[in-house]
Amino acid sequence: MKLPGSDLLYFFGVHVIPLIRGQYGMGEDEAIRKFFNSETYAMLRDPATKLFRESPLVIFDMFKAEAETGDPRQSSYIQGDAYARAM
Repeated sequence: MKLPGSDLLYFFGVHVIPLIRGQYGMGEDEAIRKFFNSETYAMLRDPATKLFRESPLVIFDMFKAEAETGDPRQSSYIQGDAYARAM
């Protein structure tokens, strides 16, 4: 399968990383590292999830759920949604 384009992944990075920094008081480097090493980002890169169709706020909520519970599927946006059932 083809991965979402680097422009698209860059778009999410530009919009999600400031939200992470604001929520957790992290520096830019730490926020980038945490986001790119997260399961949320791995799910975003997987074309089968089609998460690239979602807004950066949904992706941030998934990251926040992962940080707080260890599982991005606990996001209020995807609880009981097709994404959660497919995973």
